[in-house]
Amino acid sequence: MKKTVRIICKNLNPEQQENFFPIGTSLQEIYQALNIRLPHPVIAARVNYKVENLSFLVYKPKTIEFIDISTPSGMRVYSRTISMVLAKAVHDLFPAAVLRIEHPICKGYYCTVDGRDNRVEPVTVQQIDARMKQIIAEDMPIISDERPTEEVIDIFRRQNQPDKVILLETMGISYARYFRIGDFCDYYSSVLAPSTSYVSLFGLRSYKNGFLLYSPDRADPSRLPQFEEQQKMFEVFDEFVQWNRLMGLSNVGDFNRMSDSVSVYNMIKVSEALHEKKIAQIADVICRQSQCRFVMISGPSSSGKTTFSKRLSIQLIVAGLKPLIISMDNYFVNRVETPLDEYGEWDFESLHALDLDLFNSHLTALFRGEEVEMPFFNFEDGCRYFRGDTIKMEPDNVLIIEGIHALNPVLSATLPQKALFKIYVSTLTTVPLDDHNWISTTDTRLIRRMVRDYKFRNYSAQDTLSRWQSVRRGEDKWIFPYQEHADVMFNSSLIFELDVLRKHAEPILEDVPQYCEEYTEAHRLLKFLKYFRPIHDHEIPPTSLLREFLGGSSFRY
Repeated sequence: MKKTVRIICKNLNPEQQENFFPIGTSLQEIYQALNIRLPHPVIAARVNYKVENLSFLVYKPKTIEFIDISTPSGMRVYSRTISMVLAKAVHDLFPAAVLRIEHPICKGYYCTVDGRDNRVEPVTVQQIDARMKQIIAEDMPIISDERPTEEVIDIFRRQNQPDKVILLETMGISYARYFRIGDFCDYYSSVLAPSTSYVSLFGLRSYKNGFLLYSPDRADPSRLPQFEEQQKMFEVFDEFVQWNRLMGLSNVGDFNRMSDSVSVYNMIKVSEALHEKKIAQIADVICRQSQCRFVMISGPSSSGKTTFSKRLSIQLIVAGLKPLIISMDNYFVNRVETPLDEYGEWDFESLHALDLDLFNSHLTALFRGEEVEMPFFNFEDGCRYFRGDTIKMEPDNVLIIEGIHALNPVLSATLPQKALFKIYVSTLTTVPLDDHNWISTTDTRLIRRMVRDYKFRNYSAQDTLSRWQSVRRGEDKWIFPYQEHADVMFNSSLIFELDVLRKHAEPILEDVPQYCEEYTEAHRLLKFLKYFRPIHDHEIPPTSLLREFLGGSSFRY
């Protein structure tokens, strides 16, 4: 009699969760046997809180939870899989072409073929779309294989994929996993669906010189997201991609090679100088607008708004203005009055967590030249106080207002538009792992926030991870819809930051208990950080935006 293995399936009712299967049974077979129904098709599973492919074979007792694309982990599996289908389609049609899946924009992912300067004609996009649909209809197996790294490097060298060769050569790992559809091989940072038929919902759209690849909408995975023009954000991405190219940096492997030499510290200086130059240029634009009295600075969590505001104020002083800074956090309502989200928890990301009437009345009074007593919010007891701190705007003053809702028109409805200058700050990561694996800007912000929360707020990585999805929902609702309203955008990412953050983030991620909900993300981020060569932070200046998260800043927060 064949031996069995005990499985606990969290998708079932408690009395049904324990089941036994023959050793070596696949997750796909377990899923079919248990007849599990989820809102959307299952695409992967969490096995002891680690995401695994449905072809994964079970040899030891496991706790399993099947996931669909309504979960963040499931959506990542879908996005990686449709990316490989796209890569195979391009390879089949144009074997010598170089496909780059560059960055998220306009609700999709911007892709180029043979470089940004080469236009992908609409007829070519149609050919790629048709070939992808054929590959999906054929339900081709996606084979995952793991071999000694040198053998995998040789595979990609023969396929003329130098981006993957460089990445694997600089990782310092003994074994590497790659994926195969037919005779086409590719590399991805984590698991894919077991076959091509799992990703039937996708879209392609011509855009600029390239095209956009669409996966299902995160808010409603039964449909594709609607196109949303993001011209200003595209221009920021484009500027930094071009700058990276001038520096000889196309992907993380290029930077890893550089980190082996002293030239990496010169790159830190150049990156910091680029930030300073961009901030000075923004200050000059503000000074040229004689009617500007309020500078509204918005951006998602951990984008570096606070340090940006302080550095901008210095540049405004250099340009002859006298800036005043106020934080919207001081306009929080008392915690007991904070609105609740759909889960019954305080929704600190909500616009209505602010005292809008008080904020608008203060801005109006300041615009008229009146003196205003500023509130102070105490985060320890969750109460707002007035301590006699007053401000008044003189003719040479400009008021810098920093907060996640700063671009929301509700907050400046009582002011003339000519008095406002709007800035959106975000962490737009512009160097991918390789040609087919982009780096999520959200992951960069999450790692920043974990390090800062641990160092300055006494939060563990588990605490930060447990709150992150609530933060993301708030960003989708209250911040991202207004980003294109900005007069200028500032990219707060630094090309070297994940290499520096790695040694700070790894120890706190390793402390996340293995058997908890947050371990899935902790495990994924630990694997992700292995792509980066650690760099010491001693060369980072005290005014660097990264110091807001690492410590050692010369600014007071």
